[in-house]
Amino acid sequence: MKPVALVTGGTRGIGLGIARALQKDGFEIAACGMRPTCDIPDFFYCQCDVADGAAREKMLAAIRKKYSRLDVLVNNAGIAPKVRADILDATEESFEQLIATNLQGPYFLTQSVAKWMIEQRRGCIINVSSISATVASVNRGDYCISKAGVAMATQLWATRLGEFGIPVYEVRPGIIQTDMTAGVKEKYDKLIAGGLLVQPRWGLPEDVGKAVAALARGDFPYSTGQVVMVDGGLTVHRL
Repeated sequence: MKPVALVTGGTRGIGLGIARALQKDGFEIAACGMRPTCDIPDFFYCQCDVADGAAREKMLAAIRKKYSRLDVLVNNAGIAPKVRADILDATEESFEQLIATNLQGPYFLTQSVAKWMIEQRRGCIINVSSISATVASVNRGDYCISKAGVAMATQLWATRLGEFGIPVYEVRPGIIQTDMTAGVKEKYDKLIAGGLLVQPRWGLPEDVGKAVAALARGDFPYSTGQVVMVDGGLTVHRL
């Protein structure tokens, strides 16, 4: 029986790149998103807002019914702020929405999945965060804080699940070419041309997918809690 991976937000952008990489490695793909249906025929799709606890449990019940197993959880689903507002002006509404979707939802989805993985005595959890976990952007502080929280959640879950042999990793993408970044393409084209990155190109969803697949395959069995940077060298300290 093929192993099963759940990729949240797995039908577009980075999530789709991850799902396709895992599929290439022989995983059955369960994916969730906000849309009622998904037109990717080889995915098992569940409509689920990860910020909604009841929706998360319904999704896991559907996956258990179909596959009776879950080998990998990829917490990828996330949102950007609707308005990039200076932290002097940003609203509580935006903050609460981002924390609920980007941090609280994945945290408690991990809690539920971890109990299932302990029960089946195997599994792997991979959190997709962002360079914004440590790189400050004062026009989207809510996003940065949510991703910093994901980074700590990775450490917490790696520590808690170590005794059960369930590794937990974090993949931290940089500037990735997706629909989410389409609105700032011109800005980053100029920055990349000006030397922002060591590797002077946009990252692609498949770049993130390859990193996640290596972790899911078990290529780093003695590295739980670690961060894999997929940022073209953006965060390398240079003189």
